[in-house]
Amino acid sequence: MKPNSGTLVINIMNGGKAEAYEGVYQCTARNERGAAISNNIVIRPSRSPLWTKEKLEPNQVREGDSLVLHCRPPVGLPPPIIFWMDNAFQRLPQSERVSQGLNGDLYFSNVQPEDTREDYICYARFNHTQTIQQKQPISVKVFSMDSLNDTIAANLSDTDIYGAKPVTERQPILLTPTGSTSTKVELRGNVLLLECIAAGLPTPVIHWIKEGGELPANRTFFENFKKTLKIIDVSEADSGNYKCIARNILGSAHHVISVTVKAAPYWITAPRNLVLSPGEDGTLICRANGNPKPNISWLANGVPIAIAPEDPSRKVDGDTIIFSHVQERSSAVYQCNASNEYGYLLANAFVNVLAEPPRILTPANKLYQVIADSPALLDCAYFGSPKPEIEWFKGVKGSILRGSEYVFHDNGTLEIPVAQKDSTGTYTCVARNELGKIQNEVQLEVKDPTMIIKQPEYKVIQRYGQVSFECIIKHDSTLLPTVIWLKDNDELPDDERFLVGKDNLTIMNVTDKDDGTYTCIVNTTLDSVSASAVLTVVAAPPTPAIIYARPNPPFDLELTGQLERSVELSWIPGDENNSPITNFVIEYEDGLHEPGVWNYQTEVPGTQTTVQLKLSPYVNYSFRVIAVNEIGRSQPSEPSEQYLTKSANPDENPSNVQGIGSEPDNLVITWESLKGFQSNGPGLQYKVSWRQKDVDDEWTSVIVANVSKYIVSGTPTFVPYEIKVQALNDLGYAPEPSEVIGHSGEDLPMVAPGNVQVHVINSTLAKVHWDPVPLKTVRGHLQGYKVYYWKVQSLSRRSRRHVEKKILTFRGNKTFGMLPGLEPYSSYKLNVRVVNGKGEGPASPDKVFKTPEGVPSSPSFLKITNPTLDSLTLEWGSPTHPNGVLTSYILKFQPINNTHELGPLVEIRIPANESSLILKNLNYSTRYKFYFNAQTSVGSGNQITEEAVTIMDEGKMAGILRPAVGAGKVQPLYPRIRNVTTAAAETYANISWEYEGPDHANFYVEYGVAGSKEDWKKEIVNGSRSFFVLKGLTPGTAYKVRVGAEGLSGFRSSEDVFETGPAMASRQVDIATQGWFIGLMCAVALLILILLIVCFIRRNKGGKYPVKEKEDAHADPEIQPMKEDDGTFGEYSDAEDHKPLKKGSRTPSDRTVKKEDSDDSLVDYGEGVNGQFNEDGSFIGQYSGKKEKEPAEGNESSEAPSPVNAMNSFV
Repeated sequence: MKPNSGTLVINIMNGGKAEAYEGVYQCTARNERGAAISNNIVIRPSRSPLWTKEKLEPNQVREGDSLVLHCRPPVGLPPPIIFWMDNAFQRLPQSERVSQGLNGDLYFSNVQPEDTREDYICYARFNHTQTIQQKQPISVKVFSMDSLNDTIAANLSDTDIYGAKPVTERQPILLTPTGSTSTKVELRGNVLLLECIAAGLPTPVIHWIKEGGELPANRTFFENFKKTLKIIDVSEADSGNYKCIARNILGSAHHVISVTVKAAPYWITAPRNLVLSPGEDGTLICRANGNPKPNISWLANGVPIAIAPEDPSRKVDGDTIIFSHVQERSSAVYQCNASNEYGYLLANAFVNVLAEPPRILTPANKLYQVIADSPALLDCAYFGSPKPEIEWFKGVKGSILRGSEYVFHDNGTLEIPVAQKDSTGTYTCVARNELGKIQNEVQLEVKDPTMIIKQPEYKVIQRYGQVSFECIIKHDSTLLPTVIWLKDNDELPDDERFLVGKDNLTIMNVTDKDDGTYTCIVNTTLDSVSASAVLTVVAAPPTPAIIYARPNPPFDLELTGQLERSVELSWIPGDENNSPITNFVIEYEDGLHEPGVWNYQTEVPGTQTTVQLKLSPYVNYSFRVIAVNEIGRSQPSEPSEQYLTKSANPDENPSNVQGIGSEPDNLVITWESLKGFQSNGPGLQYKVSWRQKDVDDEWTSVIVANVSKYIVSGTPTFVPYEIKVQALNDLGYAPEPSEVIGHSGEDLPMVAPGNVQVHVINSTLAKVHWDPVPLKTVRGHLQGYKVYYWKVQSLSRRSRRHVEKKILTFRGNKTFGMLPGLEPYSSYKLNVRVVNGKGEGPASPDKVFKTPEGVPSSPSFLKITNPTLDSLTLEWGSPTHPNGVLTSYILKFQPINNTHELGPLVEIRIPANESSLILKNLNYSTRYKFYFNAQTSVGSGNQITEEAVTIMDEGKMAGILRPAVGAGKVQPLYPRIRNVTTAAAETYANISWEYEGPDHANFYVEYGVAGSKEDWKKEIVNGSRSFFVLKGLTPGTAYKVRVGAEGLSGFRSSEDVFETGPAMASRQVDIATQGWFIGLMCAVALLILILLIVCFIRRNKGGKYPVKEKEDAHADPEIQPMKEDDGTFGEYSDAEDHKPLKKGSRTPSDRTVKKEDSDDSLVDYGEGVNGQFNEDGSFIGQYSGKKEKEPAEGNESSEAPSPVNAMNSFV
């Protein structure tokens, strides 16, 4: 193993054998988060065995016969490359006649005397071992008939010598593959190679077709002189029958290869890595296809998931793993394995469960520059778990960006489709999730586009003149443009005659080569523009242009040397018209059979004016000649004189002879008729012959004319016939035709399949068997068997319905089949019929079978009604498909608290005949989740789920919780938000509230303009604090506000309304409206009243006491004079100081505060102008009950501020 790497190195250079390391290897990478595994890696040592010794006999072959030289190379790993050479290490020449097959054998379609040699050597090259093995030389000796007669003349009579025929021509036969049909299986994506090599003399030519379709374009290639058909990248659509046809002048042979394309597994959806946060849900999907369909299996950390450590958040459903409420311990590496008999796929997917606050990966203050009216893309690459929400703002205190003028991409990028100059500025990206938030600023600059305000213009200039092109531009002042001139989209010639100025191009002493298109290109770092103009250079005076045209037609056609099968044609060419004649085309007209129709005969080079033409018998020829040059074809010449060739026997017979019966007692023989010029003479007729095959009968013949079909009546049903059709005319017969095999007409099969058996595999699948019918009773081409099956009734409902018969067809001589899609717990009937080309035979006796019970479908509905404090009513409908006898219903339920945590699960079994249930002893104001399904004796069906909430008891709350009663109960939670209090200023407001309910609630504040129909705006409150500052409000505006808790659907406070103060030019406080000033005046008035009373009493008693002394002696602690040092009242303690804000303490519209309201105002939480909030709305500094205030500065009042002014001081 390499250090710091997973690479395994096997080195046998210093000793050791490769065989010792043969085997299957797999790499596993593991850490605390999981384990990933690699695909299997197979190591096998290469082998290059020697040829086995064998005694090779010389091959003695008669000239014209076929020959196969076998190579039979040793089996190596990988397989060797085969080639044939001679003793001089020269490759043996190959051609259509001699070629090497895919198996390495050397095939001779027909041997010739030059094939005689003693050094046919087969070589096997093993590339991995870099060795070449040689087979013993093979000797071939070809005997011609002349040499054979000379050799054996002394031992043969004159008659025998005379009977030794010269080399005879033979129609094709296939050397490989053998037989009429074969099969081949290839894998999807591989290269399909099909081979046909034929013997015959003359050498046959191979053609390939696909039955019922076309060979795939762009993927089909022919190799080895068309003997090998190669189709690359095969797919299932390439399955089918491929026919190779070997043909020479004597006939043809063919072979059909049935190709089936299978497929190793390939991905449809490979599993992908999954990042989840605790409590989230997710899925891993693994979908693959193949032929046959691959099996999907899962592993966790390299271990089959069935034996892997159990994870309650994980559920495997076929090709999908479903994760619910994952925790950090759920992190693992999962492997998906898709396999069939041809291969397998393996993919790793990492499920990473982590909680991560947002991070922004885009550099801070990144600068983006774009051209006006073009798109602007501002990046905000981020990461976090749970996935953060992204918001964009423009400016430091701008509002969130929304609207159709922006496009928000999933990766956080903000797109401004059409950026304008006013789009320039600072943009802020904010990423937040429940673990925190982060923001980043980027800069956008929008530049003016670059324009060519005066473009170059088209110019015509005489040779040796001077020309100038202008290119004046306008651009953004912050961009530096560069100007480039091109000629015909290439650089300007390196010539001093070309002068490039600031805004023009001048060409001195213009020549013909300066003719062309000149382009001015202006580039900046952000955009590019261009403009072009054409320069035409003319000469004075211009010379006339040369006119090129098609040639004139040839003339003076003459026929000479007339023979039965040939004639010589000569002619005189017409004018070339400045373009040489490249060739002449000769056409002919058959005035006897197709007058007025001109057919292609041949063509000759343009230097030739005579040609020897081959002719057919019994044709009245006329010829014409067409001249061709680079411009086009001439008009045809005048026709030559006519020449009628003599009649002769037909040279060929009709093609495409077939014998197919249309009725059970006839045989229809068809063929393609010869064309007129193929008749070779008058009186064209056809001799149709037939006889029953494998029966010692004589040929029956009939001669017909002007038809291409003959019907033989009275034949036995579906028997094979030998058929041949021979052409003849008034002069005699064509050569003996080849025979074809046909069949008389088919009739319906006579016998039904017997011994029909049904094996029920499961509740939805059955297998049916039958005995094949005797082939003689099929009375036609056996096409297969049809199985008719239908459902009689459902065993659970005992109700009959309209019988819908289903039909499955099984091709060929198959004796079994699968019946899918059956309904569980039902009674079925079926029968089987044999099928031929005529139709279906009689049906077998109906076979009755029953499917077992299955699991039911889910109940048709589940409704929860009549909620009370401690009960819910459940109603349900029976399953649409019971698939058996219902035994019971299973109800499971559990409470859900406000954090979505599930309580204990309670299970109840309900009789199958029930359709409703009242659940009692439930907790009030509690949400429950219900799981409901039906059961048969086989098992439980799919479940349906529903949620419901018991109602809350307003009269019993007051913070008192009912005790839990019964199994599965959780302590009821009663969230409530009340006493929402608002203190508003010009552009912000402080919102506070009281909350009763579970701990760790996450609050949010919703607000909007009062009386408006716009959607509520929502702000998240950090932490679980019970106050929040709304910023960015509009002065002098009435707002509505309410408070809610995340995760508690429907739990919000009642709406409250407040109004922001009007915009003020100064922060000066009106002292007459301050509560402390009013209190001071009241205290002074009270003191004066007491003094007056004391004086009045003293006067009434007649005593005279100094008032000052009396006050000093009997000082009232609650009536203290103002302190001289700071002008404030003495310390005053109020038992109400530490009470929460009370409902109704909003600031009145006249901006005054009543004393009873101000006792619990923001003044209690802040020290004058120094009381402040931090960014999340919490107070800065310690809480203090001390009311002494520091002196104010500037125009601020020295008195304790009201809540409104305290709010203003927080800005």
